[in-house]
Amino acid sequence: MDTNILKLHTRIRMLLYFFMAGLVLSGLTVFPLEMELYFLKTVLGHLVQSDNPLYLWIDKVHTGLKDVNSQYPFLAYGTDWLAFAHIIIAIAFVGPLRDPVRNIWVIHFGMIACVAIFPLAFIAGEIRGIPLYWRILDCMFGAIGIIPLMYCDKYIRRICTIEKFNLCNQSE
Repeated sequence: MDTNILKLHTRIRMLLYFFMAGLVLSGLTVFPLEMELYFLKTVLGHLVQSDNPLYLWIDKVHTGLKDVNSQYPFLAYGTDWLAFAHIIIAIAFVGPLRDPVRNIWVIHFGMIACVAIFPLAFIAGEIRGIPLYWRILDCMFGAIGIIPLMYCDKYIRRICTIEKFNLCNQSE
């Protein structure tokens, strides 16, 4: 295999490992939500005044989650599935790790998902009463996540050009 192609494969793998780790870690953080919110509320309480909008929001979410978990713990099952989905989506990227050219569609799927975060956050967030600054924070997952995927797409297309593959154009 050509040295340039090996370098491209290495770059693709590193970017995909980064992306997959982000998916898995963001999924795993869903399990201890109540504890995480308590910790965040405590830290914010030492850094800002108690009338700070961010502190008030975190306090409200923590209180709501604590009340729901104590009275209706089965509702947390929905967030368990959210964590599961993150992990399963990360597993889908094993295909491009093995054969990026043949599995470029997974990269495109991930890019679409990153862009789709924006309308979901702004529409559903508005309906659910989520503050604008929190919706913007949620969108950062897509804004940051799309960057390594765009580079993967670029590097895969470069491999196609070097190897004169036509596979890259089949997904368009």
